[in-house]
Amino acid sequence: MESNANGKKQVKSTYKVVNWKEDTWKEISPEVKLTKATVEFGLEGELLGKASVEYLMYYSFFDGKEPHKSSAEYIGMMHIEGKLKGKSGTFSLDDSGIFEAGTAYSTLRILEGSGTGDFKTIRGTGKYRANQEGNHFELEYEL
Repeated sequence: MESNANGKKQVKSTYKVVNWKEDTWKEISPEVKLTKATVEFGLEGELLGKASVEYLMYYSFFDGKEPHKSSAEYIGMMHIEGKLKGKSGTFSLDDSGIFEAGTAYSTLRILEGSGTGDFKTIRGTGKYRANQEGNHFELEYEL
């Protein structure tokens, strides 16, 4: 963990998908659809714990035979239960991203007032990237 020029702390973790349940709620065509997914990630590294997420996704192109060739935009609400430098608690974030060429890119914003325990006053932003090379999660925050 390190601090940046504005005094916010930065942490990096990796994550793995523990559970992914996705259902189509509106098929526009065989290649275009809207879906909802309930997802759980396991976080490892400087931030240790689990993230539960509810996603709404718009696939501008869906390839059922090779899903990693699909293109999508998504929004989500994420709730993290975790530990960070001996502190523990929970907090929530909004998640907005795209999936293109087999890679998901997201920007995250910690919802002020959502923290519990040692994270009661947490605020900040973050991002994650997921592809065949791995799943990387970064957070810039202050307590």
